[in-house]
Amino acid sequence: MPLLPRLQLFEFLDQPWLPGPLRRGEVDYLRVVLDRVRPYDTVVPQLAELLRTAGTDQIVDLCSGTGGPWRTLLPALRAAHGGAEVTLTDLHPTPVQELPPGAHYRDTPVDATRIPEELTGVRTLFEGLHHFPPEQARALLADAAARGAPFAAYELTQRSLPYLLIQLLLVVPLVWVFTLLIRPMHWWRLVLTYLVPIIPLIILWDGVVSSLRTYTPEDLDKLTEGLDTHGYRWGSGVYRTPGMVITYLIGRPGRPL
Repeated sequence: MPLLPRLQLFEFLDQPWLPGPLRRGEVDYLRVVLDRVRPYDTVVPQLAELLRTAGTDQIVDLCSGTGGPWRTLLPALRAAHGGAEVTLTDLHPTPVQELPPGAHYRDTPVDATRIPEELTGVRTLFEGLHHFPPEQARALLADAAARGAPFAAYELTQRSLPYLLIQLLLVVPLVWVFTLLIRPMHWWRLVLTYLVPIIPLIILWDGVVSSLRTYTPEDLDKLTEGLDTHGYRWGSGVYRTPGMVITYLIGRPGRPL
């Protein structure tokens, strides 16, 4: 399928000036979608195998936002790898409530390109790699390889015209539907979603830009070229499930942690 050129445009959610209600409106929508759709359940076997081969139960999640998929993903992972635990991190920490057993949020900032030495284990990144331009993405991956840390990144977006057309048609109606499932139901959320639909338009923009920023497996292979010191190995590809394509990048050290 022909690809669109990769463009590093801005996303509203990346901007520190975005007003709190608009930021909350978008992250709450993304949270409820991940909780209800559970797209990453399909990667549980891959994550469990990565933990086993690395000889660790610890996961360090990067760019976690308000928790990403871990509310449902961690229980599924612990069913396959009983001791799994995850530390959620972010450059701008946003501790959240209702995390599952085995998950906790680090309340100090963590730069994904320079992980503190005390944070060890398998590094994961969900819907985050596209936020980094190539030079920063390579620095993030180089840090994992240099430290011998297993690494797994996953993205749901695609850089293709059909995918963008689907977003343009469906994102706003989906925001209207999923907003009804968000609790608590604040008055400002209803106003900014249905009466003055700023939140749906911001989510649509960020979704389109995320797609245009997405790295393909071929892009990922170029980013990791030369980052195979000390036997570190990289592999990229896609999972195809009904209605979804998940692009992944896996890094494995030459020896267990």
